[in-house]
Amino acid sequence: MRWLVGWSRAASGPATADHGGVQPVGAQLLWADPDPLWAVGDWRPDEVRVVQTDPFTRLAVFGCCAATDEELRVGLFAARGGALRHLTAWAGSYTAVAQVGRRVTVVGDLAGARPVFHTDWAGGTAYATAALPLADLVEAQLDVSHLAALLACPDSPEAVGDGTPYAGVRRVAPGHALILREGARDIVGYEPTASLAVAAPQLDPQQAVEGVRDALVDAVRARLTAPRHAPESGGRDPGPVPGMGPAERRAARGAPAPGVGADLSGGSASGTLALLAAGLPGVPGTVLGHGTGAGERLLVVTFNDLVVRGRTREAELERARSIAENPRLHHVVVTAAEEALPYASLGGGPLTDEPGPSLVHAERHRRRLVAGSADHFIGHGARQVLDAHPARLADLLLDRRRRDLLRPATALARADGPSAHSFFVPFTVYRAARRLARTPYKDGLEDAAHRLMERRFTGDAGPGATGAVSASLAALTWCRPGPAARWLTGEALAEVSVRLEAAAARPAALRRPGERRADAALARYAADQRVFEQAAEVRSQRLHAPFLDNQVVRACRALPEALRVQPGARAAVLRAVLAGAGIRDLPPGWGATSHAAHNAAVRAGLRTYASELIDLFDAPLLADAGLVEARVVRKALRAAAEGERLPLDGLAELVATELWLRRLLARRGTCWTGTAAPRQRAVAGGVVPRPSL
Repeated sequence: MRWLVGWSRAASGPATADHGGVQPVGAQLLWADPDPLWAVGDWRPDEVRVVQTDPFTRLAVFGCCAATDEELRVGLFAARGGALRHLTAWAGSYTAVAQVGRRVTVVGDLAGARPVFHTDWAGGTAYATAALPLADLVEAQLDVSHLAALLACPDSPEAVGDGTPYAGVRRVAPGHALILREGARDIVGYEPTASLAVAAPQLDPQQAVEGVRDALVDAVRARLTAPRHAPESGGRDPGPVPGMGPAERRAARGAPAPGVGADLSGGSASGTLALLAAGLPGVPGTVLGHGTGAGERLLVVTFNDLVVRGRTREAELERARSIAENPRLHHVVVTAAEEALPYASLGGGPLTDEPGPSLVHAERHRRRLVAGSADHFIGHGARQVLDAHPARLADLLLDRRRRDLLRPATALARADGPSAHSFFVPFTVYRAARRLARTPYKDGLEDAAHRLMERRFTGDAGPGATGAVSASLAALTWCRPGPAARWLTGEALAEVSVRLEAAAARPAALRRPGERRADAALARYAADQRVFEQAAEVRSQRLHAPFLDNQVVRACRALPEALRVQPGARAAVLRAVLAGAGIRDLPPGWGATSHAAHNAAVRAGLRTYASELIDLFDAPLLADAGLVEARVVRKALRAAAEGERLPLDGLAELVATELWLRRLLARRGTCWTGTAAPRQRAVAGGVVPRPSL
């Protein structure tokens, strides 16, 4: 795991010599007291860049950033005057830390895939891009109330707040920056948001799609060529050069296949990235030959699941083979059986920063990623940034654009197949959208709090309530219970209900329901994407998810809502992106969704590993914390394994949280060293306290 950490102390606080040489284990010091900054982990040389104009005016950028040294200096000058948005405008995925005198600014990203955490320490504030090291630093205990909110309302920031699983460690919200002045902290937003009364100006659809194309091409190019500082040039930018050549990659111990690669499993998003990377001239990477890799082939990986078969899966494999006929692609098919199902190999695995449902799929994805390249593109996040959240239908009604609701509502009526109620679906959807458009934000939160107290959960109406129509109707609210909420205890739900009522009583910025809900869903997905990267990590490999980059997120937000809500909008936008890049020959069926294959794999995993999962909840830590009753979860696991229609995502969240708790309490050692280092690691007591209600 790679992270950065630093702190800022108050001028009247303890002397810097009193910290007893506390520093992270295995850290590289970038600048020293009074506000030190370290890089921790296996950062590549081109992933940590520092520009400096004087001893106390400097900028550090961590990750993949396409800016030249001169552009970084311009951004530093802009940040010195308070224009923080300049630090987020470059292609790539990175974290920026600027120091001007005793003012330190740490800028997070828009999606939340590169979060920033902070906590009180030694009379000032410590910050990091990982929560666990800060929890070790202050010897934090587990925040059971936060875990309850994460299970009950995972995509509702009103319930989850800015907390983490560790008491006293807070998260900076996406689109915000942490500003420290001699230990005192302030959190400010750097992205403009539209109000409830005035809609953001809409771009022409063609112009908006072109913006998405340009942002994606720049994001892919940023991974293929990384500018880095050349000391002999006197600080002048030497221009783009390969960030890590083939010889360097082969020298890395335990590295995967050298060069650049991408997924062809998982749909149109990953396929789009593969084709864009292969189409950029001269830099896709190396699979054949030697030298710089210019003009050589890009490695693409397809996952062939022998357990989950069917017409949909065969069509996906055939489309992957068709795309891989591109002469600049080298195709590898990874074949796996039961050992690669969801819920396989749950006994081991690394400790992630926080729990996330991707923990139950980590081993499955790891088998595909091991066959990938040292720099591997994945299409994660495309659905969250391109698709329209159902709540955006209410935004259209606020703009009096009723006609734009017709096609998506009609498509929903067909989604679950013909039935006696299909004729009434468009009217039902319209009525739900109108109700959301007319419901004040405060009333929506209070209604969600009452639903939790009364244990009224979406899908309880009947066995067929898990279809696309029911899911969309459930999403047409300001706040809704998550899929795992139905298995929580009454005490845990009451705690979350109190959080929602407190949020309803606080003043909040007036925003449209669709925009607010879409941003919250993206933030939740990005947080789990970070858990996924840690859980499925392959040594010396970098996973690149360009759809979560700042510039790509901004370009996708500029897409008109009327375009977003149309059926097949994501595939249409990606087709236009590829066409604009000169790629038009796509196989039949390209853009089809793969939800059916994913759900089939999850059910197969539940059936195969049902006994192990039931044993996991024989004496669960979640029950010790008062969040669930063990017998209730065991009953649900048995029912799901036997084919009963239950929210599988909710069961995955419960299993993942239980796994994470066990790994957390079993860890040894801390992240810090020094004479005044913490005496024990976070949650070192080994006992999970019950929530105080």
